[in-house]
Amino acid sequence: MKRKLMLLLITAICSLPCLSQLAPKREFRGVWLSVAHQDRYLKMTVPAIKHYFVQMLDELQACRINAVLFQVRPAADAFYCSGIEPWSRYLRGRQGLAPEEDFDPVAFFIEEAHRRNIEFHAWLNPYRVTVSERDTLHASHVYHRHPEWFVKYGRQIYFDPGLPESRNFICEVVKDLVARYDLDAIHLDDYFYPYPIKGLAFPDDGSFHQYAGAQGFRPDQRDDWRRENVNRLIRQIKQTVVQEKPYVRFGVSPFGIYRNRKSTPDGTGSNTSGLQNYDDLYADVKQWVEKEWIDYNIPQIYWETGHRAADYETLINWWNRNNYGAHLYIGQDIARTVNAPDRRHPDRNQLTRKMELSRTLPAVYGNCFWPVYELLNNTGGIADSLKNHYHAYPALIPAYLHLHDKTPREVKSLKAGWTDRGYVLQWKRNGDPADPRKAQYYVVYRFADKEKKDLNDPSKIAAIVRETSCVLPYERGTEKYQYVVTSVDRFHNESRKGKTKRVKL
Repeated sequence: MKRKLMLLLITAICSLPCLSQLAPKREFRGVWLSVAHQDRYLKMTVPAIKHYFVQMLDELQACRINAVLFQVRPAADAFYCSGIEPWSRYLRGRQGLAPEEDFDPVAFFIEEAHRRNIEFHAWLNPYRVTVSERDTLHASHVYHRHPEWFVKYGRQIYFDPGLPESRNFICEVVKDLVARYDLDAIHLDDYFYPYPIKGLAFPDDGSFHQYAGAQGFRPDQRDDWRRENVNRLIRQIKQTVVQEKPYVRFGVSPFGIYRNRKSTPDGTGSNTSGLQNYDDLYADVKQWVEKEWIDYNIPQIYWETGHRAADYETLINWWNRNNYGAHLYIGQDIARTVNAPDRRHPDRNQLTRKMELSRTLPAVYGNCFWPVYELLNNTGGIADSLKNHYHAYPALIPAYLHLHDKTPREVKSLKAGWTDRGYVLQWKRNGDPADPRKAQYYVVYRFADKEKKDLNDPSKIAAIVRETSCVLPYERGTEKYQYVVTSVDRFHNESRKGKTKRVKL
């Protein structure tokens, strides 16, 4: 009986796709870190928040996550030190109340993330001002200076997207963030025009009558005018970022359905029946991707495979076909994925199938997981699955060749020897670190002495570091190895060959 059970177990394991072997060397592996509706930070002292962030980043590094999308502006307030908007209520329970010790959560998090070579994407909600009628806006809030910029829809307050003043103010916030922080990207989620409330029209008559005619829109083209308002914001944010720091990227994570097939005269929409970016949120994401107004796109395909209204496989294939060669990552809902049985193999959840699709479709460059807290809680064993299987090896973020397509120079003076830290591989940077086209971090590969060096094999990556040294695992000094070090720039272009050092460990 024991032998039979063992054979069944071996058969089950062997039937799983060996995605660790299929894992690409380049893959975006992100997480969303939300602060809205979180009360955990309200209960923490500054030392406790720092400790929590460090623990979080250590765990994300262990899961080989390479990007954190941190919600720095949940509702026209700041989870960072801003001279433009008041401190967020989600930090100390009341808007405008600064943290103790002059603590800046974002500055601290960026430093710790970059120490682990994890990217920091500053996530903003552009139009939202309040999340409920109970919210109190601080006396310094722009709402009190310019109430004419805002509208109330349902129980919430929003910037009026039809006003140039709204766009200019949002871009002022973006410019301030990009200028003062060492960001890797600016990120917006799916909240553009608010999700529609049945039977309640969005109250933008004033801005429509003021601007639509002058902009060439007829009275019956309000939907087109609203889409153009969001287009203008997206273009203006991109221009703001480029003018301030051209290497900082701009990405969006829209709702998972662009348009349903029944809504498109030519049938080009997806075979779905849910809320639509184009028709309901006035977000023409396809145009943003096609015209390179955004640098990456992360549609939130949070549904299960087999979902009647919004099947995951239908949607990932639709976005794969409508990508225009841009960076496409897939937004994954952790809880819904690990709690849903696989349709082909009901004894396991849907994570395997979803990872398989994201790695076999040619236009998909990676995944982003929602939310970080489910990963930290290891919901459904998600952290274990990433560490031991799907993210068994490190991965570089795909290079943003449309921004810069040249490779950085190789490192100089590669050597190995004993230091007070142990047996250390050391090298010198080749180029000014302030130049994003020069080396920003390094990949250290390890091969057996006579082994052919294949820098495309992620299993050979021993470390990815920002400093110009790496401690080696010295044992008895009898085994020979080849270590190769390559340079990687801010756009994730990697030097071609690297420098090699043979050592005995």
